Amino acid sequence: MHIALFFWDRLPAFGYGGTQRMVVWLARGLAAAGHRVTLIAGEGSRVPEASLVPVDVGAARRPEFDIRRLLPPGLDAMITYAPLRARPEMPWLRVVPGNWKAGSTAPPNAVFLSRDHAARHGSKAFVYNGLDPAEFRYRREKDDYDLFLGRLHASKGYRWAVAGAKRLGRRLVLAGGWRLSFSRYVRYVGNVGGVRKAELLAGARTLWMPALWDEPFGITLIEALVSGTPVLGTRRGSLPEIVPPEVGALGDTLDQLVELHPGLGRIAPEVCRAWVERHFTHHVMAEGYLRMLRHYLAQGSLPEGELL
Repeated sequence: MHIALFFWDRLPAFGYGGTQRMVVWLARGLAAAGHRVTLIAGEGSRVPEASLVPVDVGAARRPEFDIRRLLPPGLDAMITYAPLRARPEMPWLRVVPGNWKAGSTAPPNAVFLSRDHAARHGSKAFVYNGLDPAEFRYRREKDDYDLFLGRLHASKGYRWAVAGAKRLGRRLVLAGGWRLSFSRYVRYVGNVGGVRKAELLAGARTLWMPALWDEPFGITLIEALVSGTPVLGTRRGSLPEIVPPEVGALGDTLDQLVELHPGLGRIAPEVCRAWVERHFTHHVMAEGYLRMLRHYLAQGSLPEGELL
């Protein structure tokens, strides 16, 4: 098939950019599966696996933006990670990377990122995100620190990670936006990406993911696991689907997370890595979207997502 992917920023992302990385990895997975990929994205984007149709980032976000004039001939379908006001005539899927307002109804072509994410929007159609393991380092031997990686926002639960590290006497590396004041147990390293991020993930003994909101997916989870690093998190949103006891531990309170932390030492790094290689690579993600597309092309509706 000839498939177009649309996102209104420049790709790949420099720094965090969770959705941006998903678009790149999906393009890579689709191309590896033998499909032709056209990427409609910000000027200056560089994704070798796809042909680029550049767009002005500012113009793409305006209400009058009409993607139909940019679509190349011969397309079979399109997958967009951004809302479209001018709807193409061809079959297209709308990936929902975040949470919509409570009570929002999902359109029939909407694809979510986990079963929980879909259910909260009245849908059953989802495809788990996947990454390219080649972009990450795997280490069996770990350094003596835990890691929190993500936006320093209350909903992400970074305060629980800091408080838990203090109570456990653990060194915590905090990577994300906004510099704050912390205790001697916490080292702040700011926004990280690329090699530095891969090294931090590979060296950590634990990734703290104490989400205090309903995570649609949580790409940091699989980034840590593919690096051989187990996850300590809350039972919110997608986490129970992605983090079974073999690769991490989940609790509902800070007290429970502190109590669960010592048990993470029993988890083998190679089991964490194998879990991602089996379920959360860009190849698996691409096959998930191809399954959605084939069903939609054949029947005009989306199938239920496939649980692990």
